[in-house]
Amino acid sequence: MAPCRQQEICAAIASAKTLAKGLRKWHPMDAMKYRNFSGADLRVSEVGFGLWTVSTGWWGNYTDEEAITLMHQAFDLGVTLFDAADTYGNGRSEELIAKAFGGKRDQIVIATKVGYDFVHHGEERRGQREIPQNFRPEAIRLATDAALRRLATDHIDLLQLHNIRMEQVDDDSLWETLEDLRMEGKMRQYGVALGPAIGWLGEGVRTIRRRNPAVVQHIYNLLEQHPGKAIQNSARECDARTMFLIRVPHSSGMLEGNYTADTVFPPNDHRNHRPRSWLLNGVKKVEQLRFLERGGERTLGQAAILWLLADDRVASVLPNIYDSAQLRAFVEASDKPRLSSEEMERVASLVSVNFGLEPEEPKFKGTMKVPEELVKA
Repeated sequence: MAPCRQQEICAAIASAKTLAKGLRKWHPMDAMKYRNFSGADLRVSEVGFGLWTVSTGWWGNYTDEEAITLMHQAFDLGVTLFDAADTYGNGRSEELIAKAFGGKRDQIVIATKVGYDFVHHGEERRGQREIPQNFRPEAIRLATDAALRRLATDHIDLLQLHNIRMEQVDDDSLWETLEDLRMEGKMRQYGVALGPAIGWLGEGVRTIRRRNPAVVQHIYNLLEQHPGKAIQNSARECDARTMFLIRVPHSSGMLEGNYTADTVFPPNDHRNHRPRSWLLNGVKKVEQLRFLERGGERTLGQAAILWLLADDRVASVLPNIYDSAQLRAFVEASDKPRLSSEEMERVASLVSVNFGLEPEEPKFKGTMKVPEELVKA
């Protein structure tokens, strides 16, 4: 075939592909954007899927089939990060990932957490009260191996120590074990998850400055900015490599904008553990944040996600996903108009005066001040 004729054919094929792409209907997966972990060959979707919602029974009950269907829908919409914990449902969240993505391991990023001794104390759980933890190096190694078996994989992408205390931050042997597990190929990167009860300032800052972990997961949202803001600022101040996974980005659904003062939650629902003031004051705060909505362009729930994604150290947000419509809305947030500097400043102004409301007494656990030696650092 003459070279010029071959070039014409190639040009025609390229033109047809371009035309087909232009005519192709928009697909929700096109909305998802992705972020890379600093200094690591690890890329995650800006919106992830937290297995907490579908595996614990604390936000409605899901059969395995229902949970897996929702996970498949998330994957089809571009979600690649699936965050579990060995204690969620006593291993159930990890087993769900294995069932849902047995043939697609290389297409997803698996994050899980270890540290709670649910093997010996899992049946003692009462509601959402904590059960005993075990962070001894040998226990973490056993827990990691058990998680790998439940996940039916040979490696975990992000392994997190689940709700550590200061004792674990300072335990060199624990962090040496994590590094050994990484070198053995059992996980790619490691870090911590902070909490419960919002997240702990002292533990978070000390972990970042002393251990420089790849990831810190914590609660952070428009309405609950302390101590999350200070923890993330500490990573920037010391130029740590740490990236963040954000859970409860909607303040337990408040920032989706659908609650009223008369909203009642089911008996076993985790939101019943919130104080009444959270609901009453939250509804008033949400009304002052309605300016973030843009008609059909951006919902308040999407704006809450975008507010978090304005920080480039946030790798992914993990909203509580409980149905298909809500899942689609959260995924589409990744492609919605980012918040303007004026909108960000207006939010900061409202928060600085607590939206003009009387301050609520926070219920924090852990160390809620930065250790003295770190203040001087």
